[in-house]
Amino acid sequence: MRFMELAIEEAVEAKDAGEVPVGALIVNRDGEIISRAHNLTKSTYDPSAHAEINALRIATEKVKNNILTDYDLFVTLEPCLMCMVAISNARIRRLYFGAYASQLNEFSSKESSRYLSSRECNHRPEIYGGILEEKNKELIRAFFQSKRGLK
Repeated sequence: MRFMELAIEEAVEAKDAGEVPVGALIVNRDGEIISRAHNLTKSTYDPSAHAEINALRIATEKVKNNILTDYDLFVTLEPCLMCMVAISNARIRRLYFGAYASQLNEFSSKESSRYLSSRECNHRPEIYGGILEEKNKELIRAFFQSKRGLK
């Protein structure tokens, strides 16, 4: 899938900058890319600068609206709870993600699933997971293995 490949390019940029390799992009209904982003938590000293949040910030600024009902988000890793709340609040139409966070030891997606099924969640996007899953999973695993000095 072309859009996930572009999100992976963003993740590689993050990795090359020493950030956790997660990339995201937002596409409108016509298939036009509105924003591209990757993790920037270390370089910006901002714990909220996840790829999804950065892509949402760029997109909402570009379209001058905080609601993105006609937009889809592609991200290389299943979103965390913070990002899922932002995705819901932005009313993203469809969420496509690569690696399942629950299959990686470093992450857990239980909170995101609970949020989406709670009454506090005011919008649930259509969700499609496992897009280029192995490629995305390996990118994350290799990054953390290199940080731990493992082969």
